[in-house]
Amino acid sequence: MPTPSAEFDVDVPLVRALLHDQHPDLADLPLVVVANGWDNVILRLGDEYAVRLPRRELAARLVEHEQRWLPEIAALVRSVVAVPDPVRTGRPALGYPWSWSVVRWLPGVPAGDAARGVRVAEGLAAFVGLLHVPAPADAPANPFRAVPLASRSDAVLHRLATADVPRAVELAAAWRTAAALPAHAGPPVWVHGDLHPFNVLVDRADDGVDRLSAVVDFGDVTSGDPAVDLATAWLTLDQEARHAFRTLVAAPDATWGRARGWAIAIASALATSDERAFRTVARRSIDAVLDG
Repeated sequence: MPTPSAEFDVDVPLVRALLHDQHPDLADLPLVVVANGWDNVILRLGDEYAVRLPRRELAARLVEHEQRWLPEIAALVRSVVAVPDPVRTGRPALGYPWSWSVVRWLPGVPAGDAARGVRVAEGLAAFVGLLHVPAPADAPANPFRAVPLASRSDAVLHRLATADVPRAVELAAAWRTAAALPAHAGPPVWVHGDLHPFNVLVDRADDGVDRLSAVVDFGDVTSGDPAVDLATAWLTLDQEARHAFRTLVAAPDATWGRARGWAIAIASALATSDERAFRTVARRSIDAVLDG
């Protein structure tokens, strides 16, 4: 699916003006656009910060979720990985209609250019181990992630029947198997909701091996079935690392079965993107799901 059009154009002069208006002590730092994505525009601010601004109304609600909940989530996981909890918040002003955030600039590069190894698997296992704890009753609702797989069947099967998704017939059969598994029966736990490799940052340790350095983009954060995050086993990791991740994360077989279903849902969506890098990850992930 094509990247949605921006509902508001965000550029350096606008962000500079917003900073002068609300955070003048930061306003004269170097400022450059580094990402213009599906939901948000990201600008690097000096050496230490980034500014994250929604480019469409739907994303504006997600940024408000991050502002409300990321400090709590950061406290849960900071012993193993950095997350972009806001250090400053911004309000609508100067014609810009939504809330926005200043966050710390986090080290690393997105993990999407290659399937990652055991060191990254160990970091991701530690991350979900700390994150997947019972969430408060007022955690943000998300109708698309961490819900029963059966509730997503119409959308996933329609995509597999009508879009150009590699190995779609095989994926549809695997999806039906996953969707028929028992739903999550435990308490709703915190989940990232979108733990694909472009939201996983890695850097190279002194020994030359890549490691997990940060997890970003918590716009889909919600509570529910942890299986949605465990799908990263197929989306992010190579075969050896996937086996290590499954060994480190204690979860019932049915949860892993649903995680495989979530990997199908996310990979098939990435396969329809107009971004070549997303389609490359989709193909790699689909082969991982179907071939082991």
